[in-house]
This record gives sequence, structure tokens and C-alpha cells, in this order.
Amino acid sequence: MSVSDSDLIARVVGRDDRAAFGELVHRHQSAVRRFLRHLNGGDAAQADDLAQDTFVQAYRGLPLYRGEGQFATWLFGIAHNHYRNQRRRDRRGTNLTAASEFETAAPPTRAVELSQDLRQALNQLSPDEQTAVHLFYQQGLTHPEIAAIVGWPLGTVKTHLARAKERLRSLLRAWNPQI
Repeated sequence: MSVSDSDLIARVVGRDDRAAFGELVHRHQSAVRRFLRHLNGGDAAQADDLAQDTFVQAYRGLPLYRGEGQFATWLFGIAHNHYRNQRRRDRRGTNLTAASEFETAAPPTRAVELSQDLRQALNQLSPDEQTAVHLFYQQGLTHPEIAAIVGWPLGTVKTHLARAKERLRSLLRAWNPQI
């Protein structure tokens, strides 16, 4: 039987159980790194650095974690803050996803062509729309969770998603002309 995140958190806070924190990192590091790679336009090295910073801050701040939302949502919030701070320092823009996440070794097929067109369409969205789409569709987070992570009002999250969907609908119309 798997131990819950809240049980692991209690062990870390109560007994400074580093193995329990290691298990939390193991459970959530892939999602955090994927999120940060998305924000960094596929830069895996920078995503790894930011993920490490995220987990160091999470370890130090774990006694302050109130448990009001999911632990993963709290981690995404920390990761997003580290990304924003890094972006301010670097003054660089973002792309949604590195090409390597969608490309395969197979010869071009309809599915590969659709993936390429989707990637290009996603890259035409604003960075905020890209972030909202990624968190909602790829991370499976709810509107309130996204709002908590990025610090936007709930209505802003919904607006970014609605605009992104409309723009994608338009950009990908060739794939479904009945729209």
C-alpha cells in the first residue's frame, strides 16, 4: 500500500525524515521538470536547475505548507515563481514545447504532421495562454489550481484558456474543416 503525500509530509516535518522527502521528490519530479521544460521552451538543463531550486525551497518551506490544496499544486506554484524570477534575470521569452517532445523516429505520417502543426500552433499563443493550456491539458489541473499556481484571478485563467482554444481552433481548421 502506498503512503500518501500528506503522511510523507508529516514524517518530513515531524522527524526530518529525508527518505520521506526523497519519496515526495521521486513522485513529483517528472511533472515539475516537464512543467519547467514547457516554460523554458524545452531547455532541459535550465528546467533541471529550476526543479532543483524548487525542491530545495519546498524542503525548507514544508513546515509552512498548509495542506489546503494538493502538494503537487503547491510545488507547481514554487516552480512557476522560480521560472518567473529566472525569466526576469534572463529577459528571455518562452516557447511552449521543444520539438523533441513531439517528434518521433517514424517517417512522416498524418499523426506526425498533426503533431508538428499542433506544436507550431501552440507556439503562436501568448506565453500566458501557453502556460494555461499546458497546466490545464497536460498537467490536468483545475482552473482554481492554475489560478493559485500562477497568481492570476480565476477569470483570467478562464479567459486565457478560452482565447487559446479559439486561436487553436482557427489555426488548426485545416485538420477539421467542419468547425
